Amino acid sequence: MSYPGYPPAGGYPPAAPGSSPWGGAAYPPSNPPPIGLENVAGYASQFNPNYMAGMASNLAATFGGTNVPQGTYPSTPGGYPPVPPGGFGQPPSGQQPSFGGYPPPAGNPPSGMPAYPAYPGGAAPGQPTPPPGQQPMSYPGQPPATYPGQQPMPNYPAGPAVNPSMPSYPGTPGPTVSPHGNRGTITDAPGFDPLKDAEVLRKAMKGFGTDEQAIIDCLGSRSNKQRQQIILSFKTAYGKDLIKDLKSELSGNFERTILAMMKTPVMFDAYEIKEAIKGVGTDENCLIEILASRSNGHIQELNRVYKAEFKKTLEEAIKSDTSGHFQRLLISLSQGNRDESTSVDMSLVQKDVQELYAAGENRLGTDESKFNAILCARSRAHLRAVFSEYQRMCNRDIEKSICREMSGDLEKGMLAVVKCLKNTPAFFAERLQKAMKGAGTKDRTLIRIMVSRSEVDLLDIRAEYKRMYGRSLYTDITGDTSGDYRKILLKLCGGND
Repeated sequence: MSYPGYPPAGGYPPAAPGSSPWGGAAYPPSNPPPIGLENVAGYASQFNPNYMAGMASNLAATFGGTNVPQGTYPSTPGGYPPVPPGGFGQPPSGQQPSFGGYPPPAGNPPSGMPAYPAYPGGAAPGQPTPPPGQQPMSYPGQPPATYPGQQPMPNYPAGPAVNPSMPSYPGTPGPTVSPHGNRGTITDAPGFDPLKDAEVLRKAMKGFGTDEQAIIDCLGSRSNKQRQQIILSFKTAYGKDLIKDLKSELSGNFERTILAMMKTPVMFDAYEIKEAIKGVGTDENCLIEILASRSNGHIQELNRVYKAEFKKTLEEAIKSDTSGHFQRLLISLSQGNRDESTSVDMSLVQKDVQELYAAGENRLGTDESKFNAILCARSRAHLRAVFSEYQRMCNRDIEKSICREMSGDLEKGMLAVVKCLKNTPAFFAERLQKAMKGAGTKDRTLIRIMVSRSEVDLLDIRAEYKRMYGRSLYTDITGDTSGDYRKILLKLCGGND
């Protein structure tokens, strides 16, 4: 089917006007439309005509166009005009080169333009000029730039660096954390297909018996975010709840580990806290570990999830099961409101050290509230400086002072806060070693740390474990666990050191 007038006669695209199909003497047209420079003379009452004439000349020379004087580029019948000397865009002979409205390198303006000072901080060629009223930028090492007629800025002394160097403190530094990515052993699996993984899990649990190795290989190689997608895809594909299927097929510590991996990190912490405070007795170590080591954002989200899941606030749960200064410590930590600045004010550091000393070592009895206020509110960078300065001024480690001045759960809580602030991976390495030491294994602690830190800093925890105990975490897990439970923990561990 064809349409009238399409395609155009003579082929497609249509030829440009002129004797040649590619344009000739008649292209561009001989009387082009005006480009706005013919009215310059009408603005004489507002502008300097000589200046505008020079600017027009400048623009024509810089950009070329239809206002190039006749005869500059003789037409060549049937083809493009020849390349003028120096290439296209060069000014006609006898005309001074243009520099886009800026003075030439020698600092003199083009002919026809009034004299003006050079802009030491003007925009680089090809960059936009600063808007009116905005200070022009200077290059490093140059004085502040000024516009014509503007008074120069006074020369103030240079301010401090945006991120001044931290003072150096003795002691074991924490491991260097890469700014790119995390230090976990589990990362997003490449080429992830949640429907395919759902099918693998379905096959592993379908029929008689369960293929535990397939479950370990699949879920142990996916990030938490990817596992959440698998849960949704499983229900979409099979109309069944993956969590219920896993519960019915697995058992023991292997089941507990897999189910822990399937919860989001915040939801997992909420259930761990609920488990720690229900029934007779309280797992204070679990409460301390979670609240002392999580970030502000994580703890704030934990408060929201806990209220939604259990119909009572996290603070109410803590109050119902703890008391005294230990309760106050946990409530302070549960606010998720620690200062997160990275700068250190040494005068405030000295003041805090003196207050801690006055609240503990230098008095009969202990002012626990002062320890609470400083350890729960100050930033990590500030408190590291405080701990180092305390050691220097009091000739005693802050942990030793806490052990001398406090006891019971409060002592454990304060020590955990200090250790977490000093070196979080070392704190967890010590917790793991204690969970596996001696007769019996504290499996809940082992599972909680391996699952919750697998995407955060488990690589650093492994390194600290090897440094502190002379053997790898992988070796100790192998010797202390068995069966599929051992396999999934080793999968999370990620390798031997």
